[in-house]
Amino acid sequence: MLGYPAHFGQLECLKLIASQKFTDKRIGYLGAMLLLDERQDVHLLITNCLKNDLNSTTQFAVGLALCTLGAIASPEMARDLASEVERLMNSPNAYIRKKAALCAYRIIRRVPELLEIFLPATRSLLSEKNHGVLITGVTLITEMCQNSPDTLEHFKKIVPNLVRILKNLILAGYSPEHDVSGVSDPFLQVKILKLLRVLGRNDAEASEAMNDILAQVATNTETSKNVGNTILYETVLSIMDIKSEGGLRVLAVNILGRFLLNNDKNIRYVALNTLLKTVHVDTSAVQRHRSTILECLKDPDVSIRRRAMELSFALVNPQNVRTMMKEMITFLEKSDAEFKAQCSAGIIHAAERFAPNKKWHLDTLLKVIIAAGNYVRDDVITCMIQLISESTSQQGYITLQLWKALQDDKIDKQPLIQVATWAIGEYGDLLLTVSIEDMDMVRPTEDEVIEVYQRLLWSPQNSATTKQYTLLSLTKLSTRFINSNPKIQQIVSSFCSSLHIELQQRGVEFTQLFGKHGNLRAALLERMPPMELVRQETDAQANGDSEQLETKSDDSPKHTNNESNALLDLLGSDSSDLDVIKTTNTTTQAVTNSNNQDLLDLLGGLDVSPSIPTTDTGLNLISENNNPSIPFNNTNSNFLTGDFFSTNTNTIKEKDVPTLTAFERNGLKITFALEKLPEASNTLSINVTATNTTLSNMTDFLFQAAIPKTFQIQMLSPSGTVLVPNGEITQVLRVMNPNKNVLKMRVRISYTIDGTTVQEQTEVNNFPNTIWD
Repeated sequence: MLGYPAHFGQLECLKLIASQKFTDKRIGYLGAMLLLDERQDVHLLITNCLKNDLNSTTQFAVGLALCTLGAIASPEMARDLASEVERLMNSPNAYIRKKAALCAYRIIRRVPELLEIFLPATRSLLSEKNHGVLITGVTLITEMCQNSPDTLEHFKKIVPNLVRILKNLILAGYSPEHDVSGVSDPFLQVKILKLLRVLGRNDAEASEAMNDILAQVATNTETSKNVGNTILYETVLSIMDIKSEGGLRVLAVNILGRFLLNNDKNIRYVALNTLLKTVHVDTSAVQRHRSTILECLKDPDVSIRRRAMELSFALVNPQNVRTMMKEMITFLEKSDAEFKAQCSAGIIHAAERFAPNKKWHLDTLLKVIIAAGNYVRDDVITCMIQLISESTSQQGYITLQLWKALQDDKIDKQPLIQVATWAIGEYGDLLLTVSIEDMDMVRPTEDEVIEVYQRLLWSPQNSATTKQYTLLSLTKLSTRFINSNPKIQQIVSSFCSSLHIELQQRGVEFTQLFGKHGNLRAALLERMPPMELVRQETDAQANGDSEQLETKSDDSPKHTNNESNALLDLLGSDSSDLDVIKTTNTTTQAVTNSNNQDLLDLLGGLDVSPSIPTTDTGLNLISENNNPSIPFNNTNSNFLTGDFFSTNTNTIKEKDVPTLTAFERNGLKITFALEKLPEASNTLSINVTATNTTLSNMTDFLFQAAIPKTFQIQMLSPSGTVLVPNGEITQVLRVMNPNKNVLKMRVRISYTIDGTTVQEQTEVNNFPNTIWD
């Protein structure tokens, strides 16, 4: 019995079974059920003994054989003796019929294909007056219906018989033999209700036949005793599983609602568990018991709290999301550690689906990462970072809120620190400028922020990942804060000797941005673009947006017109300047007056930028929104394998490079610093620097350029879009000149100053010829 070899007793069991004494047989069969299984050779020897006892004239010997067969039957033994069991199901003895039906139930579970053998004998079991035979017959039919769809269809016609039996049980008077706490044969009632549930599932006609009796059971059953609650529970399961009427489902949910008020913890747990399974069938009916379900969150029993939490999340919808999330956050703050991960994930998911606005969504996520602490899952961190990135109007607000949460000296919540440092690093300038009228807090200073960062970086409680977030954020603040660069550089350089290899590598690389590669720091540490825009673009491409596909088609007239209009817009021309532009596969020709001959010379050689697929218009428009990952035209496809897209910072040396002034007007000065890349002899790096000498901010700053078609150009993203007084914006252009032609460039600059939008344009023709040597 405990796994030890039992071969010493197996033959003794056979001897006892073969005895003529009933007491010996009983001990022998008991031993056989405990010590034998189908892996034993002796198991085959018992088949003949069982067959002899199944034909015995003593009902108790037959009963012992049926019990043993049901317990230890192998597939082979079941096939050999199934006909004997089927014969005994028609026996005039009710005791034997009951045992035979139970044995048939076990055989069907062991060998389902033997089901058809017992089907004829099973039909007569429902007409039995004996409750024992009747309950075994219902159990056998239920098993058959669950195993075979054909058998299920066959037995659907017995629904009226089952309804009649159940109605008689409800209306029957007191019967001492079958009464349990005032309920007539609750075991048989439960079995019938289960069979009705199986027969009525996905069948409107069968469901209609049992609706009335289910309503009677639900309203007439005594609820003061546990046995009545058992019947009601099975009734609720049947109502919710069949195609029942709407009013009947509401009645079932109300029964479960009464269960929630019961003092018995087991009944409350069963009610919550059942509501969780049926909440999607009739959500509005379950919503009526929302307050009771929320009260179960305070139950001392851990199992009840867990089921109440899961059910509460299932009840969240757009109408109650504010109230429910308030309750769930309160539960999260007070709950045990084992609940925090699951609860926080549920709140995040509900907020993602039903958030009324971005501000509420951000506030909810902030409360979650504060309340759950280190139990927050990693995906919650990335979820909140993405939400902050795409909520452009709320970035200043949430950054201030995260800063406020970060000021706690005892804080050791890694997810909160990671999200807060990321946000402050990206939007540190907003931290110092956003309005705080509606917030109960004092605006931080640069020194206060650096002090908190220093504490976080030296704290032994913070993980290496958190320190990586913090170190990168601090480096980004060097381009957001004006007066703290020396202190930031000192802190960053201290990590050059860190024992953690990742932190050491970051420290060394970031320190380079404060030294000889300082001119790259602003561009490399610029603010990340909103993630939502990238996702929408990807979604549009995945959905096959017809308008986008039309725009990208080389043969599309609409695309050609757009390109031509953009060219005319960039060059400051209109229809009066150009009479017509004729394009061929090789050259672009234009008919115009002699005054615009130089313009047309440049116009005829313009190429398409990497961000716009090539068309025959011959235009190359470059702006800050270019995507370098999009290939060039086919004629230069091999150019992608070169170093044109390399971002290796080692290409810029600390030496004098040729510079020229491309534009200077109204306080705006743009200079080009030219440098030839050593890795590619025909590639020129142009470092564009825009300087504001006025006393006002220049916002929405945009730099665009057009070059002849014989060149290829890539424009990296600018260091920013806001040009503060005495400040500067840097941008890197890379131009490839495979034919060593003379470089010309037409540029356009647009910005907003003091509420006025300004657009300027110029032509740069004074590039030195020696730059390509």
